[in-house]
Amino acid sequence: MPHFEDDQQGDGKVLTKTKTKTRLARPRLYKVLLHNDDFTPREFVVMVLQHVFHMTESDASRLMLYVHKNGVGVVGLYPFSVAETKVAEVGSLAQQAEVPLLCTIEPDEGDGKGDGDGDGSGNDDVN
Repeated sequence: MPHFEDDQQGDGKVLTKTKTKTRLARPRLYKVLLHNDDFTPREFVVMVLQHVFHMTESDASRLMLYVHKNGVGVVGLYPFSVAETKVAEVGSLAQQAEVPLLCTIEPDEGDGKGDGDGDGSGNDDVN
């Protein structure tokens, strides 16, 4: 919307300035996926979900069973840097425990609107 300044020069001309508003776009979100394997103990998977993804024990158990039955499950939706950090943390814990637990990142192909809060609450596939 134009903003009109007073005619300070006395020549009858009106000066205009256009104000622009900067709007930040929400960051693209990435799915953090947990993959099933036949060697990682279920208790370890639940512990990782609680520790890294801050899930309750019941939510972690439900997701672990979903992954066990379906082969893969979405743990949450995060901006890339957060997703990358969580995958690295899971990988580090799996390496320390000498288990092959695999966690990966995949771009979210949703409507692009997402809630954008990065709290990992996008695990609708779990139910």
